[in-house]
Amino acid sequence: MMPGAVGRAIRGGLTRKRVQTIAIGLVLFVSTAASVLALALLVDSNAPFNKAFTAQHGADLVVTFDPAKATSSQLAATKQLSGVTAAAGPFATVTVSGTTSKSSGAIPMPALTLAGRASPGGPVDDVVLQSGHWADGPGQLVLDTQLTGNLPPFPVGTKITIDSGAGNSQHTATLTLVGTAASVTSSAGGWVTPGEITKLAATGAPAGTQMLYRFSHAGDTTAVAADVRTVTTALPAGAVAGTQSWLAADLAETGNIKAFVPFLIAFGVIGLVMSVLIVANVVSGAVVAGYRRIGVLKSIGFTPGQIVSAYTSQAAVPAVIGCVGGVVLGDLLAKPVLSKAATVYGVGSLQVPVWVEVFVPVALCVLVGIAAVLPALRAGRLSAVQAIAIGRAPTSGRGYAAHRLFGRLALPRPVTIGLAAPFARPARTVMTLTAILLGATVVTFAVGLSSSLNLVVGGLRRSAAVPVQVLPGFGGPVGPHIKIKPGSPGLAGAVVRGTRAYEAAQRTIEDAIRTQPGTLHYTEDTNLEITVAGLAQEVDLTAFHSNASWTGYALISGHWYTGPGQVLVATHFLTETGKSVGDQITIVANGKPIHVRIVGQVFATRNTGLFMITDWQTVAGAWGGAGPGPGRTAGPQVFDIGLKPGVSATAYARSLQAKLGQNSYVAVNNEASDVVDLMISLIGTLTLLLIIAAGLGVLNTIVLHTRERVHDLGVFKAIGMTPRQTVAMVVCWVAGTGLVASVIAVPLGIALHGYVLPAMARSVDLGLPASFLNVYHTGELVLLGLTGIAIAVSGALLPATWAAATRTSAALHAE
Repeated sequence: MMPGAVGRAIRGGLTRKRVQTIAIGLVLFVSTAASVLALALLVDSNAPFNKAFTAQHGADLVVTFDPAKATSSQLAATKQLSGVTAAAGPFATVTVSGTTSKSSGAIPMPALTLAGRASPGGPVDDVVLQSGHWADGPGQLVLDTQLTGNLPPFPVGTKITIDSGAGNSQHTATLTLVGTAASVTSSAGGWVTPGEITKLAATGAPAGTQMLYRFSHAGDTTAVAADVRTVTTALPAGAVAGTQSWLAADLAETGNIKAFVPFLIAFGVIGLVMSVLIVANVVSGAVVAGYRRIGVLKSIGFTPGQIVSAYTSQAAVPAVIGCVGGVVLGDLLAKPVLSKAATVYGVGSLQVPVWVEVFVPVALCVLVGIAAVLPALRAGRLSAVQAIAIGRAPTSGRGYAAHRLFGRLALPRPVTIGLAAPFARPARTVMTLTAILLGATVVTFAVGLSSSLNLVVGGLRRSAAVPVQVLPGFGGPVGPHIKIKPGSPGLAGAVVRGTRAYEAAQRTIEDAIRTQPGTLHYTEDTNLEITVAGLAQEVDLTAFHSNASWTGYALISGHWYTGPGQVLVATHFLTETGKSVGDQITIVANGKPIHVRIVGQVFATRNTGLFMITDWQTVAGAWGGAGPGPGRTAGPQVFDIGLKPGVSATAYARSLQAKLGQNSYVAVNNEASDVVDLMISLIGTLTLLLIIAAGLGVLNTIVLHTRERVHDLGVFKAIGMTPRQTVAMVVCWVAGTGLVASVIAVPLGIALHGYVLPAMARSVDLGLPASFLNVYHTGELVLLGLTGIAIAVSGALLPATWAAATRTSAALHAE
């Protein structure tokens, strides 16, 4: 038989079975798009960071020690510990604060952890010099570029005045900026010579000793925790003052993009399974429905190989088209996410890797080929006589027991015939049920995930509890997490805490808030920057001046503080410090150490999770009981306001602004999350595509049933079945299957939600309150329980209408 005949057979199959062709193409379109998107994000989420981490021999673990409890020789001995593959140090460290002068005035520096290193290189944390030269003499300083990126540009030669470790106004040293550098794991905020560390520590600044380690196993939080225990147990009790793992730097660089990966993988896997099932169902159904045509083809000379080729190609052609379109869609969906990631990484741009665009469609086409070849091989082995004899009808007797059982039910006969029909083709019914099940599962999962993500946004911005905020002495708009460094242009008109002008301004604001109609609660908070031993980055601290348990911070564990000396922290803080709720820690505020106890874990991502909440009295002593003044590492004061039910936040803010005038800014707390909005839009898009694919799978099943039972339809019509009864019968062919799928899909979707959402949170080192997971309500579950039936019925309506419109003579003639 000539190849042209096979080509004509392929074209004939594609044109005569357009529904099957469209179903295969669209399902592969969805699966390819989801898979390309998930794999691209998975690759790009770590590529820039991993490359830099490897090139710079990044530290898996930065450990700060109390020099009074561990000698240099004891620390040097830890280089030989089991699992340690490389180590550097010990390096002396000191925590300082300071200011630098510019034409616009004094610029306050955040608290700095400086390390004494003679050179930037070494076996661990090979610091890359970005400008200038390394500190090689007294009075010289190199700053980390991550620090300078958040401040006005400091040219080489800038003089930086270092404050005394005692926290008063006495200046003890002036350092000259001689260069900027980058540590991939942010081991320090800056570097000086070892001799300079000794001078600074002599003034009373908090001092420590630092070691940098690489381990054979440090791939996740569990492995890093084991590494910390290895170091801790090898030294005297209390020697380890703090730890910081490479996961902190990884999170800071890749956090947003990593959160996308778990749910995209879930959609990709579901789409992949659905693709294989629907393609297998379509092809096997086409082969079964075309047995008579196969017999005819064999009788005119088609070989078994040509039969297999013809029917496999009928699946391969739309599969290839769907995969190509899916790659394009995956690129489009990935573009906004990768654009955000590129901005974070500072790499210019990130694209979907070429190998991903090749691997995904090739892999899916191979799976489709396998799904298509198996039933085609079976058909190819049949002789012409066998194929013609089998015809299109199911095996004799199959499903009759189900017809007799359903016939006893007190239901209209067309309904019972329809409900019993799936038992005639059990394999096809199972595949159809699975496709509907996956579609309904996706809907349940997507509804829960979207609800949880909305709660995440609400929990981060706290807009329900704190819809309005007031920033005194500021002339521009602010968001719900206000952190403005003193001395910045926006605070030029701010009054200083502790002065008469400040006290008068505070009373004015409080009186205006208290007397404003609609006020339910209000409290003042001060945003500070503090340091914790072992953490190179600063920790953001919010100190409330009155009861603030109503301010909307969601508790993950523990309880709200009940007095001074108690703090609540975010999940990432616990991870980085190795602490737990109930532990004691020492913080350094304005150069003064303060001992506090962690009493609760809150849901927060501020400062990448290095965040703390406490009562103002906990830190008031660091400023002699007064508030922070200019040049200190503290931010402005903010009034959080809770409103009575039904009060409009916009109208309230407008009225309060009129009372306060331009010296204060009244903000409506309505900040949105671009990342979460993007996630929800992707969820909606992928869910819709998978529902359409599942519906097309159902439509294909009904078309196959209709073709197989066209003679039965003619008989039913001949004995009086009305078009309406025909529609009911055809719809019932899959309605029962949809019901079973719904019953299974709801708990499966809830379980998937309960697995994926925590996985998303873990990917960015974020804990979740239980309320963020318990988002399904009774009424919602009832509606979700109808999803499978809705998918089945919507997919069946169109072929049911075709069947009802078929003339009796045409149906009988088709047989």
